Amino acid sequence: MRLTDFWGRLEEAFGPGYAASIARDQVLSQLGGRTIEQALAAGERTNVVWRAVVAAYPDRVPSRLR
Repeated sequence: MRLTDFWGRLEEAFGPGYAASIARDQVLSQLGGRTIEQALAAGERTNVVWRAVVAAYPDRVPSRLR
């Protein structure tokens, strides 16, 4: 998944403002205790990070975006 696609999906699922907040502030255990921004900056693949988002927020991510 391209990085632009990742951010588009995150914004579609959470809205632009909340998506930015989640990416910056929310620590996900699925990412080894890192935030989305930290995981991406460390070189984690976008599809791995996206799967972590889906696992952490199963009720927020529509099935068409999974």
